[in-house]
Formats: sequence, structure tokens, C-alpha cells
Amino acid sequence: MFMDDMGWGDLGIYGNPASETPNLDRLAEEGIKFTDMYTGSSICSPSRASLLSGRLPIRNGFYSDGQFARASYAPQVVLGENGYQNKIVGKWHLGHRERYLPLNHGFHEWFGAPNCHYKYDTTVQPNIPVYKNREMTGRYYQDYKIDHKTGLGNLTQLYTQEALEFIERKTKQNENFFLYWAPDATHTPLYASKEFRGKSKRGLYGDAIMEIDAGVGKIMALLKKLDIDKNTFVFFSSDNGAATYAFTNGGSNGPFLCGKQTTFEGGYRQPALARFPGKIPAGQITNQVSLLMDLLPTILDFADIKMPRNLTLDGQSIRNVMEGTSKVYDRGVFYYRGNALFKSRYGFYKAHFYTWNTPAEAIKIGYHYCPGQRIENVTTSQMTNYTDKPLLFHLGRDPGEKFPIDPTTEEYRIGLAPILKIVQQHKDKLIKAKPEFNLCDLAIQNWAPRGCEKINRCMKAPPSYVYKCFWPY
Repeated sequence: MFMDDMGWGDLGIYGNPASETPNLDRLAEEGIKFTDMYTGSSICSPSRASLLSGRLPIRNGFYSDGQFARASYAPQVVLGENGYQNKIVGKWHLGHRERYLPLNHGFHEWFGAPNCHYKYDTTVQPNIPVYKNREMTGRYYQDYKIDHKTGLGNLTQLYTQEALEFIERKTKQNENFFLYWAPDATHTPLYASKEFRGKSKRGLYGDAIMEIDAGVGKIMALLKKLDIDKNTFVFFSSDNGAATYAFTNGGSNGPFLCGKQTTFEGGYRQPALARFPGKIPAGQITNQVSLLMDLLPTILDFADIKMPRNLTLDGQSIRNVMEGTSKVYDRGVFYYRGNALFKSRYGFYKAHFYTWNTPAEAIKIGYHYCPGQRIENVTTSQMTNYTDKPLLFHLGRDPGEKFPIDPTTEEYRIGLAPILKIVQQHKDKLIKAKPEFNLCDLAIQNWAPRGCEKINRCMKAPPSYVYKCFWPY
């Protein structure tokens, strides 16, 4: 279960005062809650590529072109080779052209969309298609309605029903299955169905969370009804931190600094829960530093499937952590933005090699990654280089990265030394993938996906014109 722009502080079990996630809170109580789980990137597509590939975007190529990332091993690929039936429900976001779609990369079934549910004018750029397996069944807004004024949209209900139907069908067919459930209602523009609209104390964002939580409850109830819950590994997390630039239409990153698109803790640290009765003891809370990239080797470990040989991963199996048989150990975290290593953590210490928040010109038009959070020399509007003397923070006593440690102190020297060591080791072994996200062409947008002719949704593409993409922030 992989959410979209959901923050560390959005669930009741993580201390959200609204306490509107009873099913997710129960999931945590029946398994393990991670306090220090990290994504591979603080923005949607690269984080999803790192989740499925077990590799950092800088290594798998998805800070750039995604072809190398999709060619990497992923849970659905390896599980499929071992007899599992695999389905993705919801947002893919790893390429919209046919050769990049899920059914060409290990999944047997799909209901969802290749991108976010943004609304386009259908002339310069077409609305995003929604697929049922290999063919589109409609487009956002034209066929799958989302009302920006009222916040009403029924997609989470559809995604929940698709998940339930798949689980029940595969169980009755006595087939092992892998379900990747990726609803996107918490990504702006937000939406919730009529049943949940206006229900939350937190506004529309809270409505979306409550509806997703209800979907989790239905999925868990079905697993128990089918008597397979004790033999099913369930994992829940989010792709990146909450979108603080959405202000009150975004989520909560708890005590952490900033959010999505930044390399501060609010952008990288995620809520994460796992449940597997008989394997994962109930009621655990771990502060073991872990990575979403650990999911691939961990799933294969639980499934007793050997990892493919000669595969370089940034993740590792954390089965022993989940089973409660491992002591907490220090482990490195590498916070990239694009191809630049901005920060690194080891133990409780985190070093800032570069800082960057929101450009001044963006702030002037109301855009801000760290609204209400200004820390001198830390939340800088220009990319600031501290590689000669990194800023150092102790995340145990300063999770908000507000108080840099005095560089003249012994603590600074002792805390920084192991970080510099692991960073050098990481760089020595790193083979970077070729970046190709710098080229754009409107002619290859979703003009005429397969199946469009059956529902009168084909559109004429403009002439091809390849140009250098403009990524302002």
C-alpha cells in the first residue's frame, strides 16, 4: 500500500491530533511501526522507481530517463517469475508510453493511471487516461470526474473495489498474489467521495485520508474473512513527505522540517507500517533506520525467493528488524536532489552538504516548500554549498534541523567523521545512470493510447518538437 504525498505526521499512530485513521492505527498495533523509514527521493516518480527497484534514483536512472529503472528487477518481476499473479491499482507514474506501462514490466493486471490526476485543457495537452489492463477506459475529468470546486471524486472507491475483487478472485483460484495498491487522492488536486466529503476535522485533505483509511480497513477485513490474513504480508507507506507547498490542502510532516521536494527530514522521512502475523510480532515500534528500497529484498526474503545474482541494491532485507530479532544498528542514508548528494545521515547525526528551500521568485507568487519555517543559513532560497564545512545536526534532540552543531566542538568532529567516510565509500562504488529527463516533446503525450478508438477518446497529436525541458524549481 503506497500512498501519495502523505506525511509522517498524518496518522493517529504517529501522533496526529485529529486521530482519524483507526484502521491504519490498528494495522500498526498488529505489527510494526517504523519511526525512521526513508524514501529514495522526495518527489513522486523517482521515489516510486526506487521503491520497486531497490535502488537510488541516481543509480537506477529515474532522476532522469526511466528505461534503466524499469529494466531493473522489481518485486512484481521476480514474484511473477515464481508463480505470483500481480496487480497494480492506482498511480503508476513510471512512464506513460506503451512500452513503459505496468503490463510490460511484470504486472499481469492494472486499473489506474500512468500519471497524476492533473486537469489539462485537452488541446495543448490531453487529460490523463485511466487504464483497465492494456487499454484505456476513459480520461480524468471527461470520464472519471473530479470536481475542483466541491472536491468530489469517486476514484478511491473504485481503487478499493478493484483491490477487493482481485484479492477475492485470486484466493478462490488458489493463486499467490502481489497487490500494489497506490491511491492518489492525497495528491493535489485533492478529492474524496460524497460519503467522506466534509467528514474530517482537517478539511478535504483529511477527508481523503479518512477514505483511504476506510479502504485499508476493507482490505484487511477481506483478508480475515478469506482466512488468509495470517499468510499475507502487508506493508504501508508513502512516496515522499507531505506537500507543504499546498498549505492547508497538504498533510503533516510532524516535527520535521519542510516537506516534499526538499532533502530535509519532512521530505524524506515516511510513515511505514508492516503486518505479518506469526512472522512479525504485534505491537512493535522500531527506530531502526530503514529505507523503502529495502522492500524488494525483504519481500523476497519472506517469500523464500533468492535474490537475482549480480544485482547491486541500495536496499537490504530488514526481515530480522520486522521479526524483532535484530538490535538497532547504524546505517547510512543518502539524500539526493537530482544528481547532487545534498545530505547524509549516520546514527543520529545528519550532515548538510547543500541547502535549498524555495527560490525567491517562487515565494513571490505564493509557492513555498517550507511555509512558516525559516531557519537562517538552513532554509536558503538559493542552493548554498557547505561541502567544505557541512552543517551538522543531531536528529535525536533536534529532529526539526533547527540548531546546527558548533563546528569548533569535539561533538562536531566525532559526529561528522563517520558520515564523511560512508559518503566517500558510497561515491567510490556508485555508477550513475545517464540523465535524460532534460528532453521534452508534446507529441508523445497521451493523445491516442491503446483503446481510445473504442470509446471515442483519441486525439490528434501535434507535430514532434523536441526541446530542453524547463524545470523551474
